[in-house]
Amino acid sequence: MAVPAFLPWFVVLGSIGIIAGLFFVLRSSLAKAGWPEPERARALGVAAAVLVGWLLLPIVLAATGAYRGSGNRAPTIQFGLLVPVLIGAVLLWRSGGFRSLIDAVPQQWLVGVQIYRALGAVFLILLAMNKLPGLFAWPAGIGDVLVGLFAPLVATAYVQSPREARGTVWAWNALGLADLVVAVTTGFLTSPSPLQRFALDAPNELITVFPLSLIPTFLVPISIVLHFASLKRLHEERALAPRGAIP
Repeated sequence: MAVPAFLPWFVVLGSIGIIAGLFFVLRSSLAKAGWPEPERARALGVAAAVLVGWLLLPIVLAATGAYRGSGNRAPTIQFGLLVPVLIGAVLLWRSGGFRSLIDAVPQQWLVGVQIYRALGAVFLILLAMNKLPGLFAWPAGIGDVLVGLFAPLVATAYVQSPREARGTVWAWNALGLADLVVAVTTGFLTSPSPLQRFALDAPNELITVFPLSLIPTFLVPISIVLHFASLKRLHEERALAPRGAIP
């Protein structure tokens, strides 16, 4: 299937923009948290190297056809999704340095930065162009747009009233993770592989090739780790609150 001319620019520039947004949030958060300049510079350098390297790796792998779907071989794109999520989860729970970095980012930024999820509207655009099957594009597109549009609203509610907004933040995280689970599941079931069960007449080929493969191998893992970090922060806030202070 031919890749629309606008798609590489949209996905790559969008990914670069997301890295820039994450870097800005991290830099501002570390400065407000009072990190000494040498430590702040070192942490930002490592974060920038990891994010840029994380973006370049799936680009290279996609260029070699590593994720391309085929009806006669097992899918491989799941490794590009699961490996970074597992690494991120382990670091979040086991690495003191990574936890310190994440702990410096306020809850409202962990939520609000995911406004980028609204870029998922591209799925609906590709559906209108008959480039994606509806079973995948409708839930993935609408879900991402809703999560992205709600992100700044939920973040603002938390700033205004952290205690009362905890339930809202939890619900938003649950919605965001459910959206990703549905998108990944329908992506597998509609993409060319022995697992494909739907869209047999028009398989979801684009999601397995560059540039759209960057979404499940780069953007989805980032979103999942951010959700984990936000939920972990909620759990810690609840644990630290005086008994009986939180319903």
